[in-house]
Amino acid sequence: MKALKTLVGGALVAATFSGAAVAGPTVDAVKAKGFVQCGVNTSLPGFSAPDSQGQWEGLDVDLCRSIAAAVLGDASKTKFTPLTAAQRFTALQSGEIDVLTRNTTWTLTRDTKLGLNFAGVNYYDGQGFMVAKNMGIKSATELSGATVCVEPGTTTELNLADYFRANNMEFEPVVIEDANEAIQAFFAGRCDVYTTDASGLASYRQTSAPNPDDYVILPEIISKEPLGPAVRHGDDEWLDIVAWSLTASLEAEEKGITSANVDSLKASSDPGVQRLLGVTAGMGEALGLDEAWAYNIIKQVGNYGESYERNVTKKLGLDRGINALWNKGGLMYPNPIR
Repeated sequence: MKALKTLVGGALVAATFSGAAVAGPTVDAVKAKGFVQCGVNTSLPGFSAPDSQGQWEGLDVDLCRSIAAAVLGDASKTKFTPLTAAQRFTALQSGEIDVLTRNTTWTLTRDTKLGLNFAGVNYYDGQGFMVAKNMGIKSATELSGATVCVEPGTTTELNLADYFRANNMEFEPVVIEDANEAIQAFFAGRCDVYTTDASGLASYRQTSAPNPDDYVILPEIISKEPLGPAVRHGDDEWLDIVAWSLTASLEAEEKGITSANVDSLKASSDPGVQRLLGVTAGMGEALGLDEAWAYNIIKQVGNYGESYERNVTKKLGLDRGINALWNKGGLMYPNPIR
């Protein structure tokens, strides 16, 4: 036994000093089955929703494809499991999915009691309210006594109660588990108000409302909603891969590397570009991946800005706002890849 411990210990020390990552169970399983299984929203255009051909698209979908490009060298090696807010954590905890790339708020209790690790933020959001224009309401402070459609098991539900309590207002919740059913209930007049993240309000008004101009999003944003990918506790290697896949797409935007110019920029003399694209070896080895891991993300999926533009800006009309890079007035700050 002592000899075995010495051997194992020696192997770990050697791996540590060589800079090589030790493969974790999730990445091993992903490589064995040949795809990444991602949990996504059942349908939230701009973030994760099937198109007219049944192909999933959106900012959260692109993140899943980035992980597949990094690990398997092929962004198409993905499968998507649509999940309601109530289903999402059980699906991750049980191993049904490898990673949750579904608009999910990073909170203390989810990070601890639920046994999850969040791998970063791919969209900064905040909760808002939508009402029918003919109600004549201009502010959320005028909503006392309203019926409110909301999904259970969400931070939205908790924030809703906090906001009305803090403002000495009353409301009647209309709790509906599936987001699509909840928004259809709102458009059908079963409740006065629909509340969720502001991006979700914009998405549903733009894509699901009978007439978008008949509805208004009130000006109040009542919460912080840092949305990002989550993995299971206890698999640091997988957490690293998911986190640095997101970072690589942000770093690529900061460096001006796009899906169109990534090949030509392999000849760049910028040491940071060389490390990111694997021209200078080491970053792939540190993650236990091919040195082309980030190149594959950029080439096949594009950088974060490209994904945002085609999914969020063009489909929903939302500008970057606080989701701009840090050097352009936003909060997106990629950690150094070196």
